[in-house]
Formats: sequence, C-alpha cells, structure tokens
Amino acid sequence: MRAKSFGYLMLVLGPFLLLAGGWAGYTIGRTSPGSPSTPFAEQAGEPLAGEPSGILRAGMVQDARDSLNQAAGKSRQNAITRAVTAASPTVVGINVIEIRQYRQSSPWEDPFFRYFFGDRVVTRPVQELGSGFVVSPDGYIITNDHVAGNAKEITVTLANGEKHKAELVGSDQITDIALLKIDGKDLPYLRLGNSDDVIIGEWVIALGNPFGLFSEVSDKPTVTVGVVSARDVNLQPQEGRYYRGMIQTDAAINSGNSGGPLINSLGEVIGVNSVIYTPNQGNIGLGFAIPINRVKRIVESLKRGGKVERDFWTGLEVQDVDRRIARYFGLERAEGVIVAEVQRKSPAERAGFRVGDIIVEAKNEKVQDQSSLIGILEDARPGDLIRMKVIRERKEIDVNLKVEKR
Repeated sequence: MRAKSFGYLMLVLGPFLLLAGGWAGYTIGRTSPGSPSTPFAEQAGEPLAGEPSGILRAGMVQDARDSLNQAAGKSRQNAITRAVTAASPTVVGINVIEIRQYRQSSPWEDPFFRYFFGDRVVTRPVQELGSGFVVSPDGYIITNDHVAGNAKEITVTLANGEKHKAELVGSDQITDIALLKIDGKDLPYLRLGNSDDVIIGEWVIALGNPFGLFSEVSDKPTVTVGVVSARDVNLQPQEGRYYRGMIQTDAAINSGNSGGPLINSLGEVIGVNSVIYTPNQGNIGLGFAIPINRVKRIVESLKRGGKVERDFWTGLEVQDVDRRIARYFGLERAEGVIVAEVQRKSPAERAGFRVGDIIVEAKNEKVQDQSSLIGILEDARPGDLIRMKVIRERKEIDVNLKVEKR
C-alpha cells in the first residue's frame, strides 16, 4: 500500500522536478567561467567594469607577499641576532709569527759529546692564529697573551676583509691578556659590559676565528651560542697564567677562538674566551672566559706602560697545608697555606702575622693552596689593602695586609 502511494506521488511531482533541474542547469551554464556564454574578456583575465587591471592585481599580490615576508623576517629577529649583527664587525682574526727554540737530540750522537755540549738548539718561525676584538674607534684590540704575547709579527684581519699590521702595545702573562693597536679611524668597536652582573643560565654568544675560518675562508667571525654554565671558577695555573673568577659557558669554543669576545644578549662584552677543557682538541661544552671587569684593569695598565706593575712584596713565606698539618691543627680539610716565615720589618710583620698562622681566605676568596694565594695577590697593586682570614690557635681572626712597593 505504501509503495503504491509513493508511486502516485512521484507520478504527480516528476514533471515539476524535471522542470526545476533544467532551469538550474541553464543558469549555471550561463554564469560559469569558460562557458560559451561567458564574455571573452572575462575568460582572458581582463577586468570587468570597475575592477583593477590584471597587471595591477599581480602587483597587489606581490605587495601582499612582500609584506608577509617582511613580517616573517621581523619575527625571526631576536636579541641574539641583533647582538650578533652589532658585534660581528668588531671581531678580528689574528695571525702571528713567533720565533721559538727547540732542543734536538740525536740517538746517534756520542753521549760523551752530549754531556759536555748538550743538545742542539734550533730556532724556527712558527705561525699561530687566534681572535680578538676592537675596543676603541682608533684601533685598540684585546686578545690573549698566549695568542700574541710573544709574536714577532702580527697581522689583523677585519670583518670587511682588510688586513693590518698590528703593534703589540703590551702583554700580561699572569692574566693572559694582550693589547694590540692598528692604524684606524672611526672603527666599529664593542662596548665593555659588567661581568659582576653575569647571571648563570643567561644566553651568551662566542665570536671568533676557530681553526682560521675567519681569516682564511670567509672574513666573517664564527658565531656560537650557549648559556653561562658557572661563574667565579678558579682553574689551575697553566704556564705561569692564573685563571681566576672565570666564566664557564657551553657555547662552542675551539682552537683559534682564544682572544675572542664572549658577549651577552645586549651585545656587551662580558669575557675574553681563553681556555677549553677537552680530551680531543674539540669542544665538549667546557669553555672558559676571563671576566671583563678583570680585563679592564689590565688593559688600562698596558695602555699606560706596556706592562702591569707588580713590584711589591709582603714578607710572607708559606707552604701548603697537607693532611699531617691539618690533623695537627685540628682542621677538617687539608686546605689553605701555613705561614712558615715572617720577614722582619715587612708588610706581613706590620700586619701582625705570626709563624704558624693558617691563611684560609683572602679578598673574600677561598685559599686552597699556594697557587690560589699567589693568583689573588697577583691582582693586587702597591698600596692595596688585602683582608685575610687566618686560623690562629684554632680561632678564626681577620688580618689586614697592605702590600707595599718593593
């Protein structure tokens, strides 16, 4: 019954549905692009009345794309890229020639001859490379002593590819800082920041000349980025150089980066890249920079006289505290130095030092051994007052030592 009703319904509505479908097809055919009824000018892409031309429409599309690209470029800019852009023109590659002496011995030489005359000494020029950065518009450049301190010839390559012969103004082996000078005017230079404000975990950027890529390949410094891993790190002395209060970073520092700047995200120098710890001559994320506040004082001395004046004395003779001494004096750890002698009429005697005093701290820094105490004293100048913590008769007291010109 239901099927019959549905059949009658379709018989009645069928003609109306066919008529509606035909009208819809006719309308679509008249208005579809590319159909015979569509005007030729519209099919060809030419404008209808009141619309912009095809060329103008293409220009509008290109402008929109340019705006999008510009917006995308701005979104990629950040503090790091801005700091790199500002700092890169100030970084230089340094190539030096040193004259080194080598001892040569031959297994075929007569031992009797060698006993009386010794080994042969051979003098040979050696090429080395490193990094540096300009700190004044007239061409002063900071680098490491181990890069340029013993150089006979120094060539500096600027970021624009220019090469200049450089003069060694002065160098300080103890702090591993050297100051160079090139002839220049209105050179781009880096601002020196405040290394006392360094924050552990903040972003830092190392720039330099690793493996000679700067001066030999691109004339542009290599950029690596990391964070401050630690600060106030004291390293063991190396070849008469005392690395104290160092800034540790995981920014990649490799051979040739020595002397280059470590900058913060504001583009300010906070340290001079100097030391890496590595088992394979490559970066493993343990790089160290000399804090710039220490460098500032050294650079001023080098500008004035080409060296750092350390002609002072204390009148103290000390030795390391070993386990036996620590046990005898009731110390928990074998740290510090014990006073073995106090010279008469010396600054130490006037300060009140006694034989047997154990120095455990100087200038608010822990004294581990003789090397650490020497490192602290090497930063002093004649007339400086150094406060020390001393253990005397198992009690801790303060002693103020004034270093005096020798």
